[in-house]
Amino acid sequence: MSRTDIAERGRRVIRMEREALAEIEARVGPAFVNAVELIAASRGRVIVTGVGKSGLIGKKIAATLTSTGTPATFLHPVEGVHGDLGIVGRDDVAILISKSGESDEMLPLVEHLKRFGVRTVAITGNDASTLARNSDVSLDAWVKEEACPHDLAPTTSTTAALALGDALAVALLEEKGFRREDFARLHPGGSLGRQLTTPITEIMIADDLPLLNRDDTMREAVVLLAERRGIAIVVDESRRVLGVVTAGDLTRLMERERDVFAVRAADVMTRTPKVARDNELASAVVYRMETHGIMAMPVVDEGERIVGVAHLHDLMRARVA
Repeated sequence: MSRTDIAERGRRVIRMEREALAEIEARVGPAFVNAVELIAASRGRVIVTGVGKSGLIGKKIAATLTSTGTPATFLHPVEGVHGDLGIVGRDDVAILISKSGESDEMLPLVEHLKRFGVRTVAITGNDASTLARNSDVSLDAWVKEEACPHDLAPTTSTTAALALGDALAVALLEEKGFRREDFARLHPGGSLGRQLTTPITEIMIADDLPLLNRDDTMREAVVLLAERRGIAIVVDESRRVLGVVTAGDLTRLMERERDVFAVRAADVMTRTPKVARDNELASAVVYRMETHGIMAMPVVDEGERIVGVAHLHDLMRARVA
């Protein structure tokens, strides 16, 4: 088998799974809406269950739900009917994952859940199955074939189930009005935590700021641009930001003026500069800087007074970008 053939094998799998997801997307409709509304209205947790590869997908779905504001836990169906049903409450909703919908391990659990009064959502590739018929809502995860050349190993079908689980989690996130601040509260560790919890005031430069008065000339501005990393900020007597001068402004001025040093900085500055607020997260400031191609941005308080300068390189070093 040549290297080209091996690469084509990989592309074939991805192509088959992409096509299966397109079909799944087209079938998302009223049943999906019913599932989201059922889970959103629940006062309990989401119990996710499945066997084998479906169980592994279920664990990921449970983790995604929990991290996006819908408390969830995974329950193995066999262990469930051997004592672990004690974690299930009457107000819970169960998500049951099975390609065939006829799993010998799953169906006994369904009976017990129904006896407890637990509402159920099936994710199955067989909408006529016992599981689908005995669930309150059934989501259609049917796929034409597995990406496995023998149409045996769960590949396309598990991708479909995972995508439906992610779709439920994100739809619930939006339905509940889950915010970035809520996400940060649940993800305090690692680089994700830094992005979601670090305020701009922790990273900005707050001392010895590159400030100019409205009557200062470009002679003073050039010194600041050279010494303070390419930005000078024009402020009034109350330190309110009037505008900014950048190296780009200096370049454009030099193209049209012979004596650039005598020109007032206020006549060159950008009068409506993009600014950051001192109550913003650093990650939000990074997003705006990258969107507008800005390397440095003034940070102001609620009175528009300068309190610091944020530099993109500092934000990247702090790993909030």
